[in-house]
Amino acid sequence: MQTRKLGNTDIDVSLICLGTMTWGEQNTESEAFEQLDYATGAGVNFIDAAEMYPVPPRAETQGLTEQYLGNWLARRGRRDDLVIASKVAGPGNGLTYLRNGPRLTRAHIREACEASLKRLQTDYIDLYQVHWPDRSTNFFGQLGYQPNPEESSTPIEETLEALDELVREGKIRQIGLSNETPWGTMEYLRLGREKGWPRAVSIQNPYNLLNRSFEVGMAEIAHREQAGLLAYSPLAFGMLSGKYLGESWPEKGRLTLFERFKRYSNSRGMAATRAYVELAQEHGLSPVELALAFVNSRSFVTSNIVGATTMAQLRENIGSASITLDQQVLDAIEALHTEFTYPCP
Repeated sequence: MQTRKLGNTDIDVSLICLGTMTWGEQNTESEAFEQLDYATGAGVNFIDAAEMYPVPPRAETQGLTEQYLGNWLARRGRRDDLVIASKVAGPGNGLTYLRNGPRLTRAHIREACEASLKRLQTDYIDLYQVHWPDRSTNFFGQLGYQPNPEESSTPIEETLEALDELVREGKIRQIGLSNETPWGTMEYLRLGREKGWPRAVSIQNPYNLLNRSFEVGMAEIAHREQAGLLAYSPLAFGMLSGKYLGESWPEKGRLTLFERFKRYSNSRGMAATRAYVELAQEHGLSPVELALAFVNSRSFVTSNIVGATTMAQLRENIGSASITLDQQVLDAIEALHTEFTYPCP
C-alpha cells in the first residue's frame, strides 16, 4: 500500500483511508471489525470517523461508529500503528440532540473531543477535523453564495485557539478541515501562522468524477500550502459503481434506503455516470476501479476515503490502490469531463 505524508508532518498515511460512517446504521459491530481486520491487513493505516456518525445521523445511533472503532482498538491493541481521524460537528443539520445543537466554540470543541476520546478508548486523536463551518457559506453542494447579515457564527479564531489548547494538552496531534471553502482554509492558515497555533494539514472535501469542483479554488491551496485533500465520496454515494443505472435499484443501496442522499442522482449525474461506466468497460476496468484509480492519481490528494457495506465492496475499493490508469484512459476522462462539467457539485 502506497503512503503519502499528511501535510507537512512526519505522519505517513495510506493512500486508501477506511471510512466508517455506515457502522452502526448499515453495518453491525462485527462487520465493522471484519472491515478493520481486512483493511489493516491490506496495509491501510488511516481510519476516518466523526462524532456524529453513523449517517444518516440520529440521536439513537450517534457515537456508535466511534464506539465500534474504540472497541476494536481495545481488543486488537494496535493503536500506535494507526492514524485515527475524527471530527467535531458544526451547527445545523438537525443535530439538536448533540450538545443542544453543536457549535465550534471553545466549550463545544472540548466537550466533543473528550467524548470522542472516551468512545475511541484512546488518549489522543491523530487528526481532529472541523466537520463543516460555523458560518453561512457554501458546502454540501450549495451553490450561489448569499451573505447572511443576521448570521450567528463562531469566529474561526476562537475555534482554532480551542484546537490549539487540545494540541498542547496532547489530546490531538494534528488538525484538519472538512467541507471548507478557499477563504475559510486560508483564514485558518493565516491565523495559525500569526498566532503560532496549529496548522491545518488536510482538507476533507467531496471529490469524484461527478464533482471535481475542488480543482477550481482548492487544489492549488492543497498543493502550495501542503494541506492535501482527503477525498470523500469518491464513488459519489455509490453512483459511480453503475449500480443505480437500472430501473430497479439495489435493495440495500444507500440511495435506495435513504432519501437524503440525492446529491449525485440527478439526470446529468446519471448521464455522466453511464458514460464513465462505458469508458471503464471499454478498457477492461470495473466502474469502481476507474473512479477510485482516478482519485488516487491526483497529486493534490493525500488519501482517498472509501466506505463499504460489504466485504466484496471493500476488497475492490482497497484494490484500486494497485491500479494505474494509462494516458489514453486519462485523456478520455478529461474529454468526458468537458462534456459533463460538474454535473453534481
